[in-house]
Amino acid sequence: MKTVAIVQARMGSTRMPGKVMAPICGVPMIELLLSRVSKATRINQVIVATSIADDNAPLVTHLKQLGYDCYQGSETNVLERFTEAARIHNADTIVRLTGDCPLLDPDLLDHMLSIFADCDADYVSNIAPPTYPDGLDIEIFTRKALERCYAEANSEFDQEHVTPYIRNSGSFILQNVFNDQDLSSTRWTVDEPSDFAVISKVFEHFAPQWDFSWHQVLELQSAHPELFAENQHLIRNEGAHMGKGQKLWKRAKQVIPGGNMLLSKRPEMFLPEQWPAYFSKSKGCHVWDMDGNRFTDMSIMGIGTNTLGYGHPEVDAAVLQTIQDGNMSTLNAPEEVYLAEKLIELHPWADMARFARSGGEANAIAIRIARAATGKDKVAVCGYHGWHDWYLSANLGDESNLAGHLLPGLEPNGVPDNLKGTVYPFNYNDFETLETLVNQHDIGVIKMEVIRNMGPENDFLQKVRNLATERGIVLIFDECTSGFRETFGGIHKKYGVEPDMAMFGKALGNGYAVTATIGRREVMEAAQTSFISSTFWTERIGSAAALKTLEVMEREQSWETITQAGLKIRAGWQELADKYDLSINHWGLPALTGFSFNSHNALKYKTLITQEMLAKGYLAGNSVYTCIEHTDLLIKEFIEQLDPVFALIKTCEEGRLVDELLKGPVCHSGFKRLN
Repeated sequence: MKTVAIVQARMGSTRMPGKVMAPICGVPMIELLLSRVSKATRINQVIVATSIADDNAPLVTHLKQLGYDCYQGSETNVLERFTEAARIHNADTIVRLTGDCPLLDPDLLDHMLSIFADCDADYVSNIAPPTYPDGLDIEIFTRKALERCYAEANSEFDQEHVTPYIRNSGSFILQNVFNDQDLSSTRWTVDEPSDFAVISKVFEHFAPQWDFSWHQVLELQSAHPELFAENQHLIRNEGAHMGKGQKLWKRAKQVIPGGNMLLSKRPEMFLPEQWPAYFSKSKGCHVWDMDGNRFTDMSIMGIGTNTLGYGHPEVDAAVLQTIQDGNMSTLNAPEEVYLAEKLIELHPWADMARFARSGGEANAIAIRIARAATGKDKVAVCGYHGWHDWYLSANLGDESNLAGHLLPGLEPNGVPDNLKGTVYPFNYNDFETLETLVNQHDIGVIKMEVIRNMGPENDFLQKVRNLATERGIVLIFDECTSGFRETFGGIHKKYGVEPDMAMFGKALGNGYAVTATIGRREVMEAAQTSFISSTFWTERIGSAAALKTLEVMEREQSWETITQAGLKIRAGWQELADKYDLSINHWGLPALTGFSFNSHNALKYKTLITQEMLAKGYLAGNSVYTCIEHTDLLIKEFIEQLDPVFALIKTCEEGRLVDELLKGPVCHSGFKRLN
């Protein structure tokens, strides 16, 4: 009878890439593990089962130099990898170990193998349930059990994790080995950098001795708990229940402040601990996560950037042609001239344009030009206008100033105090407050969103225009969000009110980075009196994408399609609310439609919708940015799938605890700092 220890290892760990070859005391971690395992007297052979992925080449080369056999198989079907390795090496008994457990104890291995030899079980482990420290996991099973598992286990989960089918199918004789004391909360494995730091300290303590026992490690932890504190917050076997995107998000937060570049895309805004977080590809209104799962995007659609759908073939073709011809050079891109002329054609009141690559940049450019044109510093604002100092300075001294402008409670840390008193917020449709600000302060610029959650009342926009004209104030319409959603151009065209400047972003390039600031000549030429310049504002892709996007928009009249789609979604939500006697209120443009429950559990209900719809294959919450790919049939199916979720919420309104239905934390309500 041949007993083979098969160590599962690869370089492509999501949470800590290359960990198995990471050096501890100058020795790769996998080498330390194999050295310890090889001392078990009841094991005839130690082999490593890795995948055929190219990044495993350094691992395979090192193992062969050490004299260990290495089998390379499927990257995702680890069950197949184990089965083939067992067949090739004629194993009768298999010991399954993992490369992230360098503290595995050979004496414990021998102890468990002796128990396996003396019983009639198909499978013996110390993990079902675990009572040993996490990192001493051992599974032992017969070749016959492995072959049957390979033949019968069809789910991706069972194939990726090798042994769950043996444990859970009810078809095998199982036995578990218990420790005298439950130490299952003790963490000695390596999944993340903090784990690696702890294990490194252990080996450094015992160096140059590598064959210390697990009991010695336990004594060390008792005597010096500070050495083990760094990773004790981590949850045992958390990775087994996490997708690749969730694992990568944990990794991201270690190296990127906040985890990513955009607050609105953080998983905590949708479904903490469950949201896929990252995508592998996107097309139309569908998104594939890193595990290959396809979702219908009934959510933010790239934060509203893709009104033509993801990967529109004509726009992508224009971009690919640009890449082929060259995106950057010493000379300028002619497309920026053509784009400026097209935007001015769509907005006859404007004479000139400047381009950037993000909405925040466009807002900052507009403010700089307007201040230069008026010679005045003070600005009155209404709405959300980005992250730059000029805007966040409104919260200096009173963090509630921007509470009604998407940024409740946001701390303006890092914004110079001497900017206090330069920006004054006013609320939409509150003309009296704006008039008071203009009368009390030397306001030179009024910047506002034309519309976000509600339309103008009592001729509000025209009153603002008249006030700006009378007082010599530059009026700026921020159309980064609203542009091209209800008209072919700025939504101000719908209301017949012309600003002095306007900015466009999001939808302008259908997912490619380009924003525009347009304005009257007498205002825009003030840009020449200031310094406004950036290398990557001159790249070619953004302008080329925008030109083709505008062409397709005009031909398809996309603004009408996405408006109608939003109205149908809104009607569907209301029908469900009426059906289940739930009170909701609607907000936003039709093409950016949303709703909220009139309930103290509103945020929990939003989380529940996201949770339940994710399981049905939808990225969804309580708002949708629409695109032309949101067809009537797709919307109908979406509302049908949402129906039982509204029914579930109705039971909560009648007394059921919504917390019992949630599988994780409640989503965040706004822009919060993440740890």
